[in-house]
Amino acid sequence: MDARFTPEQDEIRRTLRELLLKRCGPDEVRAAVRTAAGYDTGLWDTFARQLGLPGLALPERYGGVGCSVTELALACEESGRALAPSPLIPTAVLAAPLILALGTEDQRAALLPRIACGELTAALAAPGAGLATALGLVGDHHGDWAGGGRAGGVQARRADGGWRLYGQAAHVLAGHSARLLVVAAHTGGFARSRTSLFLVREDAEGLVRVRQTSLDETRTQARVELRDVAAEPLGGEDADALGELARLGRSAAAVLAAEAVGAADRALERTVEYVRQREQFGRAIGSFQAVKHRLADVYVRVQAARSAAYYAAWAAGDGGGHERVGGLALAQALEALRAAAAEGIQLHGGIGFTWEHEAHLYFKRASGDELLFGPVHRLRAHAADDARLFEGGEVVV
Repeated sequence: MDARFTPEQDEIRRTLRELLLKRCGPDEVRAAVRTAAGYDTGLWDTFARQLGLPGLALPERYGGVGCSVTELALACEESGRALAPSPLIPTAVLAAPLILALGTEDQRAALLPRIACGELTAALAAPGAGLATALGLVGDHHGDWAGGGRAGGVQARRADGGWRLYGQAAHVLAGHSARLLVVAAHTGGFARSRTSLFLVREDAEGLVRVRQTSLDETRTQARVELRDVAAEPLGGEDADALGELARLGRSAAAVLAAEAVGAADRALERTVEYVRQREQFGRAIGSFQAVKHRLADVYVRVQAARSAAYYAAWAAGDGGGHERVGGLALAQALEALRAAAAEGIQLHGGIGFTWEHEAHLYFKRASGDELLFGPVHRLRAHAADDARLFEGGEVVV
């Protein structure tokens, strides 16, 4: 592994950071999340048409840039610094790789170029226990989270030569505004149940989408209800949906880890700026030894999490049997973000405890991400179980 970034990778980071500094400050973030879409559509158009972010990791033959997971992780690290609300994670990190991996050639040709140019936004609707379970990062990944043939989840049945879906999925990222849904559903009833993926268009009859109130406004969520909705299978009937979701989990975890590292780094940076200016007893509070120690501890956490995230992004693209790296990197990044956000609020003093302050945007992101993708102890426990680290009460070396 070569840990040095290429000039192209450095350029991605520099260009995106400059753009976000100009167009995505705290006031712009708050204004964007209160729109109907939940994000700045003008900024998304710039992401897509000028920077090519939605197609960054898509092949050139489908209108993409042809980069790897590493470049996508670096881009999301920068968007995480600004907490930029956008459909980048749901579209480019979760939905597009599934279409690329499982879709027929006709489906790829019809959908991926539109995703790459930003015209088509997409979301992954995974019912049941949560997105982290569907991606194989925590819990059981045998497919019971999608309904298991029992009541609940999303069920699929054949009707009139096609497929119909019924059920619901909660906490779908950007689900209220996505123009295309990739829905995980159970087929075959209870006795011969299996998980499959289906495509549902935004104008499908019987599709009901309700934007949910969430702790982290910068990451919009929706409840998706499917009331006998016509759907198109993603790929053939023998497509390995569960296996592909697990493979997606490795790359998605790496990108989410990088995004969390970006947010943690910015939260720490803003706190350091503040303690250098705020004075008590005639001196800047940042000169106190106790404050220095607290911020040094956060700095070490952030840098360690950054190293883990970069390695996980490289490993996801390498495909060399690094199955558990992504979940562990995500756990470390979420932990670093939580520490940076908490210290930021504490060291900002009274003003840091007001909801209007910028520090609370990062605190809400830290708390919201743990609810969506964690918690940290479950990410680590699942990685340990998957590695069969503890067997018979002993550590397997």
